[in-house]
Amino acid sequence: MSSPFALLGARRFGPLFVTQFLGAFNDNLFKNALVVLLTFQTAQWTSLSPGLLANLAAGLFILPFFLFSASAGQLADKYDKALLARRVKLLEIVIVLLAGAGFWLHSLEILLASLFLLGLQSTLFGPVKYAILPQHLGEAELVAGNALIEAGTFVAILIGTLSGSLLAGIQGGTLWITAGCLLVAVLGYLGSRRIPVAAPPEPGLSLNPNPLEETRRSIGFAREDRSVFLAILGISWFWLYGALLLAQFPAYTKDVLGAGEGGVTLLLTVFTLGIGSGSLLCERLSKRPGEIGLVQLGALGLSLFGLDLALASPAAVPDLERDLAALLAAPGTLRVLADLFALGLSGGLFIVPLYTLMQLRSAAAHRARIVAANNILNALFMVVGALAAAVLLAAGLSIPALFGVAALANAGVVLCLMRLQPERLRRLATRLPLLGGLLRRGTPGSTTTSEKSEEHP
Repeated sequence: MSSPFALLGARRFGPLFVTQFLGAFNDNLFKNALVVLLTFQTAQWTSLSPGLLANLAAGLFILPFFLFSASAGQLADKYDKALLARRVKLLEIVIVLLAGAGFWLHSLEILLASLFLLGLQSTLFGPVKYAILPQHLGEAELVAGNALIEAGTFVAILIGTLSGSLLAGIQGGTLWITAGCLLVAVLGYLGSRRIPVAAPPEPGLSLNPNPLEETRRSIGFAREDRSVFLAILGISWFWLYGALLLAQFPAYTKDVLGAGEGGVTLLLTVFTLGIGSGSLLCERLSKRPGEIGLVQLGALGLSLFGLDLALASPAAVPDLERDLAALLAAPGTLRVLADLFALGLSGGLFIVPLYTLMQLRSAAAHRARIVAANNILNALFMVVGALAAAVLLAAGLSIPALFGVAALANAGVVLCLMRLQPERLRRLATRLPLLGGLLRRGTPGSTTTSEKSEEHP
């Protein structure tokens, strides 16, 4: 089996990867830099509280996914996706210049509008990046392509988040933030110019200007194939679970581990490396695109390691803030880090086959609109997860206990998956000797199905 990294050198994939990587990097650089500035320099910008501003920023960035995903799906089904990618990257350059004007004029309204518009351009690019892969890659290459996209996206999010915090903390940070974002946006546009033509599947499509009606239609397209809709629900669940975990990292690091910003960075890095490793591991373990046994294994890991993270978390917070060295030397820290890496790895195993399945089984004529439906449901699930976490924490639940509740809820997903296709997990166990004995004992009486049945989740 050739290395998935070979795709990075191919024009039919490499430019798309670069465009997506730089876009995710830029979104998180600007978003996190703005949140840091508003948190630590609140009085210079507004009388609103830092907590309210942080939540307002997060809401403004995700709002376009609800409002415009369906319209973005229509555009990607009607027009050449490579052309759309270039137009979206040009829009990003304009938005960064607008943000620079907001910094120069010291206008919070312009900066928040820029954040909303960055969410809009991400919304427009979403259906392009996933719907274009089946057009440029062979079926056997889709797992590798999705694995690289997912791994690259999480690495870009991590680096962008850290870069935003760094630039926001230096003298004259607003100028450096603008210059950095502008450079990345220009490089992203140059990368998009090398994406090969991707002919539209439905050039005669009449655009529906009603976003609510088109959202309903897009979800209807997704529901036409049961396996596609189940894949979308699985992807959305992963984003709920992952976003819930990531949102707690700052408070968990401070209030449970007793560490500072360096500890948050460590946790984010370990989790991101796990996601990347799990995504790439999919390509090595998959016998065919959309290997559902990997999804089951990933779901099982998300529950087991989520529960262990809750149990491994220290009960008492140290009196003094730990530096990074003290945190690493503290009892239980390595177990927490191992759980976070394993959670990320399980997430990669869980999500990559689902994206691949969604692409393979979607009707080509409205694949982009199905991807748009996926993006809408992803955003909805993340908001629901955030609200549920807020309610549970407000009711007095500790952060480790919240991790445990999320892991138990995920166990329901494991049971559903094993009920749908228990033989998949057993067949996967024959390729994973360390787990084989346990899994064979855990699925007694499961029978073998034909190769044809393996094409259906």
